[in-house]
Amino acid sequence: MATSSTALEQLPAALPVAPRPTTHRYALWTNDVETTSIWLNTLRDSTGLRVLQEGMPALLDLYAEFNIRSTFYFTGYIAKLFPDIVKMIQAAGHEVGSHGKSHLVTNAFDVMPLDRQARHLQESKDLLEQISGQRVVSFRAPALRVNFDTPKALAEAGFLTDSSVASQRFDFGLSFGAWKKMHWLRAPRMPYRTAEDNLFRKGTGPIVEVPISAMLFPYIGTTMRIFPTITAGVRGALAREAKRTGRPINFDIHPNEFIDESNETRTIERRTKNPIAYLLADVLRAQLKVKNLGPAAGPLYRKQLDYFHQRGFRAVNVIDYCREVGLIAEKDLHGILPMPALPTA
Repeated sequence: MATSSTALEQLPAALPVAPRPTTHRYALWTNDVETTSIWLNTLRDSTGLRVLQEGMPALLDLYAEFNIRSTFYFTGYIAKLFPDIVKMIQAAGHEVGSHGKSHLVTNAFDVMPLDRQARHLQESKDLLEQISGQRVVSFRAPALRVNFDTPKALAEAGFLTDSSVASQRFDFGLSFGAWKKMHWLRAPRMPYRTAEDNLFRKGTGPIVEVPISAMLFPYIGTTMRIFPTITAGVRGALAREAKRTGRPINFDIHPNEFIDESNETRTIERRTKNPIAYLLADVLRAQLKVKNLGPAAGPLYRKQLDYFHQRGFRAVNVIDYCREVGLIAEKDLHGILPMPALPTA
């Protein structure tokens, strides 16, 4: 499916490339929802069921405790498998976003051509909108893997925001597509309007990038569980940066981090033919990622939420953040109602 110039012309006109000044400091607590078994390093429907029954309720309880409005990025696969997993977040006032069609390595956005990306995005968007009854405009790529066609595909499918870039994050070769993610090191730190052909660069395109927080080490659930001391240092540095520059915190976590599958015999599925990538991204990463899985993740995440709650950060979803700081015009948000106003501490 080629991107038509007519389709692009119908998208929102370019707006300022940076957020307008605000007195608020923001914390965006964002979630990727999929069928990945972290314990077994593979995709399983049975893990998806436990995400529905255990992982999601654990996350939603924490967000209710701190009066947080969040964005959940669903793969089309888990949404189709368990439609109630989408509906349960709506009842709590959270935003529905897309995490692509599936989390299969063969469906990574950094290896798919433009027409296939656009088709996957449109199919996932249509499915989520059918289930939720709401317009879906926010996207995050599975494993954060994107290429220079991705902004064109997002525009073609009618998305407004992306959150697949982690500015100044370095993965040390421990994730799939890690070397292509070196573009992260040069990406702007503040949210920005992207170039039409490059999510890593500012421009006048129709997509707003809201980067995941990082300072070499990412501020995400995996790092929080594996390296809690390092995470505390990164968190403090990010809080100081937010106070100085207004940059929002954008933390990425998965509900499958809150389930414990360690009673099952563990094998590491090989997902690549490259021996170095297998050693780093499958074997070594799989060994690290199981630390503090399940119930142990809850108290660690509560510490992150409480830290920014105590400091008066405003906890909103991605689209409401973009609305409030002027990165997306109100006229382009038809059919997307703002969440109820939240008190600041």
